[in-house]
Order: sequence, then structure tokens, then C-alpha cells
Amino acid sequence: MAERTPVKGPRRPRATASMADVARLAGVSSQTVSRVSNGYAGVNEETREQVLAAMKELGYRPNSAARALKRGEFRTIGVITFSLSSTGNVRTLEAIATSAAAEGYAVTLLPVALPTQDEVRGAFSRLEELAVDAVIVIMEVHLLDAATIMLPPYVQVLVVDSDAGEHYTVVDTDQAGGSRTAVEHLLGLGHDTVWHLGGPEDSFAAQRRTDAWRAALAEAGRTPPPLIRGDWSAESGYRAGLELAAQEDCTAVFAANDQMALGLLRALHERGRRVPEDVSVIGFDDIPEAGSFLPPLTTVHQDFAEVGRLCVEAVLRKVRQDDPERGTTLVPTRLVIRESTAPPPSPGR
Repeated sequence: MAERTPVKGPRRPRATASMADVARLAGVSSQTVSRVSNGYAGVNEETREQVLAAMKELGYRPNSAARALKRGEFRTIGVITFSLSSTGNVRTLEAIATSAAAEGYAVTLLPVALPTQDEVRGAFSRLEELAVDAVIVIMEVHLLDAATIMLPPYVQVLVVDSDAGEHYTVVDTDQAGGSRTAVEHLLGLGHDTVWHLGGPEDSFAAQRRTDAWRAALAEAGRTPPPLIRGDWSAESGYRAGLELAAQEDCTAVFAANDQMALGLLRALHERGRRVPEDVSVIGFDDIPEAGSFLPPLTTVHQDFAEVGRLCVEAVLRKVRQDDPERGTTLVPTRLVIRESTAPPPSPGR
């Protein structure tokens, strides 16, 4: 009986495959394997493909922990945030992830279920397990009580959307400047005063915008109307809009975000108050859909991409220089004028 020649199948992955094993199979040096696994430039594309194919065949995975110890960094940024329901937080997180990737860093998200000290402490304690080089916190500053939160050693921290510049490095949108521009635009159109649909009372951004609204009116010699609050949602804007529509002397409203402005527009329409003929409306954020509102919304543009870029740039500078810098960097805003604002109606109309 003829002896059967064994059929060669795919090489079985080795659970303990080493860099040397990959180098032998690919016919390259261990240094070349190291350069490929670390993503360094200067490796011939054909050689890179050989090494990657050998890694796949052997089931080799680079030891990220060992690489981190050798380099002294994990190339990972942790992001702690309370809410992903708000436009600002989501777009800031997206911009941070994009900027981090451009620098060769991964992002690990640590969501905080409830805005309590225990939840925040838990998020920070998990950082040691996740091995990050730095943390960007998108959260209200009153939750960062240094007396109760122990930061892992050597982890640099940056805070977004906060007034914590004395204790942390902070990057924020110029909330006050954007709000002032919105109010000044409406007063410049001839409105006697400007009503304000504010955000939640515990929000730093909302408070900054409310304070700037009051200050701009006071500087113009106008008495601020009663503040009406929402919770950032379009539904809360709608409820507030029903209340504002009943105010016959209300001819201009500055909403603290575009989503609430959307609900406000619906309420005014239902109550027969035309925008902008009877009531002018300005939002804040300049979400991608703002130009498709009916009418297209005049709003304050936030440069979320720049906020994210500056966050990553600043926190990596702290990592690389072990820099304990403090203070706040403000990213400018700009007013985008569309069709929801106009001069007030003539008397008697």
C-alpha cells in the first residue's frame, strides 16, 4: 500500500508565539518585527505585509504592557464624562478621539452613571487597571473634589467645560463671549430686551451663558426679563416656548442651545407667533441640522474640533514634559446669522 503524503494545512497558531518566531517565519529581523508592531515608518510595504501575515498565522499579539513599560507610556488617554446625551459632550468626545488618533493614541471612555462623588471616585480608581497616560474630564467641576478623589500617580489631568483653571489645566469654549455676541446682535436689530431660555442650573456652561446674558443687558441699560430654564432637550424648549409665546412683549429669545431652540420654534409656531416677524430666536452650538430648521437658525458656533485638538495637545504636553501647568484656554466662538432673527415688529402690528 502506497504511503500517503500528509497534506499540509495552515500552520496552527501558537498561543505563546514570540517576536523571534514571527521574525523567523517572515524572514526578517526581530527589530523589523518590532518596528511593524509599533507602527513605525521606514519599513518596506512588502516587508510589512510579510510580517503582518506571519503575526496572523502564528496568532502573535504584541505585548502592549511590555511595550508601555519599555517606552514609559501606554499611548492611551482616558476620558471621563457624565452624560453622552448632550450635543456638546458627544461632539467634544468625537473631536478628542480624532485628535488622539492623529497623535497615535487610543481613547478609553469611562462613563459616570450618576453625577456623584462615589461614581467619580470609581471612574478614577479604574484608571490604574486600564493603564492610561492621561485623563480628560468632561464634567462639572464641583464633582472634582481633590480632598476625596485620589488620582493615580503620574496620570496627567485636563478638564473641559469648567472654571477649574486654578487647580487644573482647562480647555473651554468662550461661553461668555458667544452669549454676549448673541444678545448684542438682537439688541442691535432694535429689540428692547432679550429673553433667555437657559440650560440646567447645575451646568457650568449654562451658568456662564446666563451670566453673560444678564451682563450684556445690564451694560446696555436693559432690565433682564425673568429667566426660563430648560434641560438642554427640545422637549424642554417646547414647554418653555409655550410659556414665552404667552408673553406679548417677548420679541427676542436667546436659547442656551440649539436643541431647546428647536422646541421653542415649534411652540411659537403652534401659538401663531411667527419667527422672525414676531419673535427672533438665537441658539448656541451650531449643530449640523441648525441650517435646516424652519426657519434656518441663527446661532453661536462652537468649534468642537478645535476644543478636542487643544485638549489632546495640552494633555500630551503635560505627559511629555510632566508639566503641572494650570489655567484656562478659551476657544473663540462666532455668530452664524441665518433667517430666525430680524428687527422687532412695528408698534401696533
